[in-house]
Amino acid sequence: MQEFVFFISGKVKKPLTIDPTVWIFDERKIDLQTFFESTIQLEDDNDLANYTQKISKQFDKEMLQGSEPPNPNRDSNRIKYDRQELINGSFGMPLRSFIRNAAPYDDAQSILVETTENQHVTLPIEKADFLVAAFSDQGQPLKEDGPVHLYVADGMSKTAIKRVKQLVFV
Repeated sequence: MQEFVFFISGKVKKPLTIDPTVWIFDERKIDLQTFFESTIQLEDDNDLANYTQKISKQFDKEMLQGSEPPNPNRDSNRIKYDRQELINGSFGMPLRSFIRNAAPYDDAQSILVETTENQHVTLPIEKADFLVAAFSDQGQPLKEDGPVHLYVADGMSKTAIKRVKQLVFV
C-alpha cells in the first residue's frame, strides 16, 4: 500500500512529514481551477499581518454594525453549498508556510523533488515561495498518482510533477 504522506527534508532545521488528506478542511486551500484560469497570485504569507488585518476588519464591523447572531436557516444553506464544493472541487495547498516552518538553512541552493517512481526534478530555491501541492481532483484524493502533484505557480508553467514523495533541500 502506498503511503499517503510526503516529506520536507534535507538542509532544513525541522524536517516535516505532511498528510495532505487533512487539507480539505484547511482554510488556506485554493481552488485550482479558479486559480489557474485567473491571474490570481499567491497571497503573501505574512501570518501576523494578515491575521491583524482580518481581526481589525471584523472588530470595526462589529463596532459599527453590531454583532450578528448565527442564523440557523442561513447557515444550513451555506453548509450544503460548501459540502457540494468540497465533493466536486479540485484543491491545492500553497507550501510557503510549510517550507518556512521547516526552516531551510541559508546554504540550501535548490529543491530536489523526489517522486514515488524514483524520478528527480531539481528546482531553484527561489521557486520555494511559488510551490502549490494539489491534493484533490474533482473531490477525490490523488490515489492513483499522488499523494500530491506539485505545481510551480510563478505564471510560467501549469505542468505538474506527479507522485511527489519528498522535497529535499540541497
